[in-house]
Amino acid sequence: MGCMNLNFGTGSGVSREEGLQTIRYAFEKGITFFDTAEAYGPFTNEELVGEALAPIRKEVVLATKFGMISEEGGLNSRPEHIRKVAEASLKRLKTDYIDLFYQHRVDPNVPIEDVAGTIKDLIQEGKVKHFGLSEAGAGTIRRAHAVQALTAVQNQYSLWSREPELSVLSTCEELGIGFVPWGPIGTGFLTGKITADTKFDSATDLRAIFPRFTPEAITANMPLIELLTKIAKRKNATPVQIALAWLLAQKPFIVPIPGMDKTAYIDDNLKSVDVEMTSADLAEMEETLSGIQIQGERLNKDLLELSEE
Repeated sequence: MGCMNLNFGTGSGVSREEGLQTIRYAFEKGITFFDTAEAYGPFTNEELVGEALAPIRKEVVLATKFGMISEEGGLNSRPEHIRKVAEASLKRLKTDYIDLFYQHRVDPNVPIEDVAGTIKDLIQEGKVKHFGLSEAGAGTIRRAHAVQALTAVQNQYSLWSREPELSVLSTCEELGIGFVPWGPIGTGFLTGKITADTKFDSATDLRAIFPRFTPEAITANMPLIELLTKIAKRKNATPVQIALAWLLAQKPFIVPIPGMDKTAYIDDNLKSVDVEMTSADLAEMEETLSGIQIQGERLNKDLLELSEE
């Protein structure tokens, strides 16, 4: 479960009580992997997730992130700052260990070896169990992994954001690293409920500044929705379930984290694990996808500059 949208990202968020209920409902339905970050809010999402999971802490895997924000503004993955963030996150999450600690974005001013070494120390101290990177390229993944074994890489990946297929997925496969797609349903586009007339509030919704969510790009990318709808009808499923089932069928070490801020979304997403995608289904989708030219960059310029290929 990607928890960000409960507080931040694609709207104004939900009430504290609704957020607590949604996270606990997810656990009751069998979800045991929860993803947050200090930058979500900032800080409020970690506080919500920590409160919701406190009674069941030992039964879940909790991931959070460092390095996206700092007091000085911008990225900061200096070793002393990583330690400061770890301590603050532990308090907000009401726990004495973080299962999976990601570098949120690669910091060009800090050698990745220094970052990995700091996490290695935190692991030895028992404050962190596993190390992850987000929006990292293959070269950075290899360098980090040589210092402290990576457990997971979290990059954007979906039917309309397939950049990890260039080199990151194969690198993860070679090194035995799990891959965690964020935005697995296209930041909402692959639900089929977004049209050229959909308005995104620039004050609360990041999609308002993403080129792929302009009316022109949405219209141009509709063939993707037509494909999902066609397969979904045949499988007695929803477009969301097909989008997630497609991801799950790519590699056995892929664990998507769809954002879920409503219990209805949880129910819909979970059914994707029961959708069987045959080799014929996947070949049919690939043939159609090869003829669809996705319009618009996946993120705005500033965020793209923080991501590695």
